[in-house]
Amino acid sequence: MDKFIVSARKYRPQNFNTVVGQSHITTTLKNAIKNNQLAHAFLFCGPRGVGKSTCARILAKTINCENRTTDGEACNTCNSCISFDQGTSLNIHELDAASNNSVDDIRSLVDQIRFAPQAGKYKVYIVDEVHMLSSSAFNAFLKTLEEPPPFAIFILATTEKHKIIPTILSRCQIFDFKRITNNDTVIHLQEICGKEDIKADKAALHIIAQKSEGCLRDALSILDKIVSFTNGELNYANTLEHLNILDEDYYFKLMNAMQQQNISDAMLMYDEINRKGFEGDLVLNGFAEFIRNILVSKDAKVVVLLEVAEDFKPKYIETAKSLSVSYLISALNILNESEINYKQARNKRLHVELTLIKLCYLHQAIELVNDDNGLHKKKQIDSARPVAFKTISPIEIKKKDKDKGSPLGDENKVSRNDSPSGNGGRDAKLIIETEKKDTETIAADNTLSYTNIQIKNNAQAQPNQSKLSSLDKIRQQVKKQNQQVNASKQLDDEELYLAWGLYIEELRKKNNHSGIANFKSALLKIIDRNNIEIQTESNLQQKFIENERADLIEHLQSYFNNRFLTYKVIVVESENNKLPLEKHLTAKEQYLKMIEEYPLVKELKDRLKLDLEY
Repeated sequence: MDKFIVSARKYRPQNFNTVVGQSHITTTLKNAIKNNQLAHAFLFCGPRGVGKSTCARILAKTINCENRTTDGEACNTCNSCISFDQGTSLNIHELDAASNNSVDDIRSLVDQIRFAPQAGKYKVYIVDEVHMLSSSAFNAFLKTLEEPPPFAIFILATTEKHKIIPTILSRCQIFDFKRITNNDTVIHLQEICGKEDIKADKAALHIIAQKSEGCLRDALSILDKIVSFTNGELNYANTLEHLNILDEDYYFKLMNAMQQQNISDAMLMYDEINRKGFEGDLVLNGFAEFIRNILVSKDAKVVVLLEVAEDFKPKYIETAKSLSVSYLISALNILNESEINYKQARNKRLHVELTLIKLCYLHQAIELVNDDNGLHKKKQIDSARPVAFKTISPIEIKKKDKDKGSPLGDENKVSRNDSPSGNGGRDAKLIIETEKKDTETIAADNTLSYTNIQIKNNAQAQPNQSKLSSLDKIRQQVKKQNQQVNASKQLDDEELYLAWGLYIEELRKKNNHSGIANFKSALLKIIDRNNIEIQTESNLQQKFIENERADLIEHLQSYFNNRFLTYKVIVVESENNKLPLEKHLTAKEQYLKMIEEYPLVKELKDRLKLDLEY
């Protein structure tokens, strides 16, 4: 049975052409070798697992190769290359600075540099994790690094360039390695799967590439583990299960529930995710990444930044069409703040659930803000219903002068007794004079003692019949309004809270859950027979109630049979802009709350003729 070798070692690149994702480094090094322009010291910087040590070993082997190719690659057949591959080369020395970081270790290295190579042209010293050297070791290395022998070449590698002192950096030729892209990682994994006869879905390989975060060594290690777990068959489902990654379908379902403002589905879905062993911070982080991908999908110019499997890209683009940029940015902001505060939260589950609730009502909050700023109208009213009525122009009552008459010409003149004797205006006569007829008196049934009626006709005279009909209409309208006012229901706290509870029931039938919560927490106060004051806790609650103004005012006017009834909404200021969470209610307040929630309580009180002790 052959000895098993992990993929990271078995498929380690042996020449520059097989290095993955670092073409800007390998091209520069090959050209330097071909043109014989090698520096005496190199510094390879970059994240872990991107090929720093591999490129250092390839460079050391290539510069000592006896039969280099025209492309600047090692032949892998000469004695120098064979001895290097077998680990017996005396010209290449590798030093781990993490375990050899003292001054004595560096001095021992400096002593070896004095001797020329036994074979080949160069003596190469590879120092890995050079940032682990102590300050004294760095200082002991400075002189040799600045003026080495002509046959000595130093290759330093580090993951933390900022920890190296500037005097070392100034003496080296620096190469910055970049993270390997997901696409390059997937292509490399596909090649290895083909050589090893492993059946692997591209979506599964893409998940491995995402999990490795640009580290090819980690990607190969993950591949070995999953191959052992699945007996050589990689698919999307078992890869997610082994890596403990949440399926993206959950995020699509969560987003769908939030678009419908369905808190129940969102909470149940998070409970299912939690029972599978995923912590809240992973859910927040994954959902933020999901929304970021949707935001990227909205613009065709930046869709190349969408790092997901090819099978999921159309789904992301389709979802992005139904979401606005303002919603996505606001959602990212909420998730970012939630992630920051997650560690400080004592109840982690409640913290995540509160974030999901905010996201469910984010659309409504954005619409309210836009409506407040005048950006657009939130909703259209089906039929226009006036909430304020135009007052009738006052008519001045004038006493007719019997002694003096004045010709009217083509104009009609209307006058009325100004001060009826002791009857409060009930016996007032409306007199209409014309040029052809004598004065005709008409008894006025109007009982408006609080107005002075004055009609001025500045236009040309119209026929008498139209004048009479117009006055009749005015009298009938005023009389009808007075009858409505007289027949209106008495406005008191009990009836007001009962009417308020009935409107809350109407909201419940419309499934307006956010409106119900805001209406229930509002306080009502009667100013006079035609005015009500509604007290709210915040500006947001005030906007919710104002959005129902047309329907609410029609409901109240209809209930109390008073077309002059109106209301105003105010925000009650309190400490920290919050009302107390717990408030002790009086017996009357408790009763009013009860009839608001259960209107039948009032009917029970009326039938049994009960009285409350306030």
